Amino acid sequence: MNTFKTCLSGLALSVACASATAGEVEVLHWWTSGGEAAAINVLKQEMEAAGHTWKDFAVAGGGGESAMTVLKSRAISGNPPSAAQIKGPDIQEWGELGFLAPLDEVAGAGQWDSLLPEVVSNVMKYDGHYVAVPINVHRVNWLWANPAAFEKAGVEIPTTWEQMIEVGSKLREAGFVPLAHGGQAWQDATLYEAVALAEGPEFYRKAFVDHDEATLKGETMVKVLKTFKQMRELIDDDASGRDWNVATSMVINGEAAMQVMGDWAKGEFTAAGKVAGSDYVCAPAPGTADMFTFNIDSLAMFQQSDDSRVEAQQDLARLAMEPKFQEAFNLNKGSIPARQGMDRTPFDSCAHASMDAFTASAEKGSLVPSMAHGMATVSRVQGAIYDVVTNFFNSTDMSAEEAADKLARAVNASL
Repeated sequence: MNTFKTCLSGLALSVACASATAGEVEVLHWWTSGGEAAAINVLKQEMEAAGHTWKDFAVAGGGGESAMTVLKSRAISGNPPSAAQIKGPDIQEWGELGFLAPLDEVAGAGQWDSLLPEVVSNVMKYDGHYVAVPINVHRVNWLWANPAAFEKAGVEIPTTWEQMIEVGSKLREAGFVPLAHGGQAWQDATLYEAVALAEGPEFYRKAFVDHDEATLKGETMVKVLKTFKQMRELIDDDASGRDWNVATSMVINGEAAMQVMGDWAKGEFTAAGKVAGSDYVCAPAPGTADMFTFNIDSLAMFQQSDDSRVEAQQDLARLAMEPKFQEAFNLNKGSIPARQGMDRTPFDSCAHASMDAFTASAEKGSLVPSMAHGMATVSRVQGAIYDVVTNFFNSTDMSAEEAADKLARAVNASL
């Protein structure tokens, strides 16, 4: 009889029982920055304590494009890893291709349906069956600010995009880069979707979830693109190719005043020993105070032929949902637990704000999936948006009207 099934049918999901047959898990991910590496190392330690072998398969690149290229090659060759960091609609695509392994036994024993908000659990399932485990919930629409920079410049942290443009010149005069940014397509898209979100959740969904052509090329989108392009004036000349965490470090060390980035940036502040509310300020991205763009990191499980690897894989899913890991991972990562009902005491004020905003936005209907981070649409549509957005952001002669038209055509061609 399968050892893991025997354990599930008994009293406990104890480490001793679950690891009766030790195996290896190979985990493909792109958690490679300081805070991210510390976060995933917690799960590695948990697995090793359970008697399993962890084979780390880290592929650098904040947006995960490189990791997905490697994963496709491995899967097609018949040698997929045990688990891979996959998000949103891409989980469904891998499920349709028949690559993913069911987690129903683990999910049932762990009562995942009662522990996860429906918006989260739905993403983790293919054809009604769990095939992935959620690690966290990120809020993407955050503004990170160095209060000392704003104090020196004599300006307030902006709450609208118009204010951000206004304070930019004073911040620069005071010796700061107004907006820390990395010139990479996914970072451009992160900034762009934050500007778009300020136009409201209905507009956002029509553009990035429904891919409504009239919305994609309409007047409001032209306005969004014009505001987005103005952000180009706030960044420095050396932004091209800069990794996101390097941009975050510019805010940490006082070189830059602010950054628009998801709350994984908080992991970098934490790793640097900085304290929320004094050393740095977290605020909703301008104009998005009562909204929440979510990005759920998850590990999708790939079919394995070796029994010991299957059992290790099931243990990986179980441990990833337990309170100990959800707390430790999210404290390091800067996100909030996907598992509901967790003790909030260990988390800082930014995390509490994120937890409150997640709940409130879900109730108000302003909780939306992040386009820039693979939650709103499949990767081919996301890639088409990336191309138009980053080309427009870096172009000297493309108008916002042209960009909106290109955006609508590019999305339609990718559907």
